[in-house]
Amino acid sequence: MSHSTSCPNIRRIGIMTGGGDCPGLNAVIRAVGKDALGCGLEVIGIEDGFLGLIENRCRRLTSADVSGILTHGGTILGSNNKSNPERHAVGRNPDGSVIHKNVMDECFQTIREHKIEALVVIGGDGTMTGAAKFCKRGLPVVGVPKTIDNDIEGTEITFGFQSAVATATLGLDQVHTTADSHHRAMVVEVMGRNAGWIALHAGSRLGRT
Repeated sequence: MSHSTSCPNIRRIGIMTGGGDCPGLNAVIRAVGKDALGCGLEVIGIEDGFLGLIENRCRRLTSADVSGILTHGGTILGSNNKSNPERHAVGRNPDGSVIHKNVMDECFQTIREHKIEALVVIGGDGTMTGAAKFCKRGLPVVGVPKTIDNDIEGTEITFGFQSAVATATLGLDQVHTTADSHHRAMVVEVMGRNAGWIALHAGSRLGRT
C-alpha cells in the first residue's frame, strides 16, 4: 500500500482497476465501495484504468452499482494494461514510430473536475508504479495488490494469485493421465512473467495429492 503523508477530511474518492483482469476485482470494488458509501463518502469509478483519467471517463458509483457483483468475473470498471500517463501514445511519426506525451496534467485536470481527493488503485506491478507518480505529486493513494504473478514487492499474497494456482494445479493433475497413457514425461508451461510462484505453488500442491 502506498499513501501520502496525510489525507484529512476526504469526502470523495476515485477507484480504478488497471492491468490484466483476474478473479477478485469486483469483490474489491464492492468492498471498497460499500465501506466508503457506508461512511458517507462519495465514490467515483474511473473506467479502464489510467485511461479513464486521461480521457475523462469517470462516473459516480452508488450502492446499486456495487451490489450483486461479488461473484461476477472481470471488473465493472474495465481495465487497461497499456496506458501510462507519463508516456501516453498520441500518434505516430512519418517513420512509423510512436509519439508519446506526458499527460499527467490532463489526469490531474480530470481529478480536479470530479473533485476526487484520493485514489484507490487496484492493480499489479505496472499499475502500482503508475500510482506512485500520483502519490509523489501529493494525491493520497491506496494501492490494492492484484496480479496472478504475485510479484509485488512487500506483498505476501496478491488478489488473483490463489485462483491462478488452483487452475494450474488442476491442469497439471489432468495431464497426468495423458502422460501415463503414453509413457511420457510432459512439460507444462504456466504464466507468471518473471516470477515463478505459480509453477512453484502448483507443483508443490500436486506433490501433496
